[in-house]
Amino acid sequence: MAKLYFYYSAMNAGKTTTLLQSSFNYQERGMNTMLFTAAIDDRYEKAVISSRIGLKADAHIFDADLDLFVKIADELKNRPVHCILIDEAQFLTREHVEQLGAVADSLKIPVLCYGLRTDFQANLFEGSKWLLALADELNELKTICTCGAKATMNLRIDAKGNAVNEGDSIEIGGNDRYIALCRKHFNEKLKASGV
Repeated sequence: MAKLYFYYSAMNAGKTTTLLQSSFNYQERGMNTMLFTAAIDDRYEKAVISSRIGLKADAHIFDADLDLFVKIADELKNRPVHCILIDEAQFLTREHVEQLGAVADSLKIPVLCYGLRTDFQANLFEGSKWLLALADELNELKTICTCGAKATMNLRIDAKGNAVNEGDSIEIGGNDRYIALCRKHFNEKLKASGV
């Protein structure tokens, strides 16, 4: 039985690297994968999934208007697809998550989603919320805080490295804008910055 999986973590846990490795494993065995990434993520090339360690692969992009079930069903008319991999899954909508569940249930293709659980204010992203609610399997990918404890929070920082606690939930960035921390140090950094 195909399943809908959600692999989540704080920033810098290797989600994208793990996704690309999973795709490589399928392809190495002669199986086809279909990769998606969020149109909103403009840090690298458009329609390319790029990891911080230099791995990358071409991908389809999704936005709020794309029906993922229809897109994947159309692809199946041209070739067999053995696995769907979604990068930046926090940017999925509820409808997207339901469509991906239907891909696993009706098209019988496993769907592996990789994304952040929460934003810089510790609020669930829409895609993450619905994946946590509807995925068949949840898997936390771990990264570490500066103290060595498991990091679960994403601290947004300004150009001087000070904590930021106001602004839009979504602001695309990497190590220049975010630090993965444990809850204790996340709260301490916020207090120290007076936010």
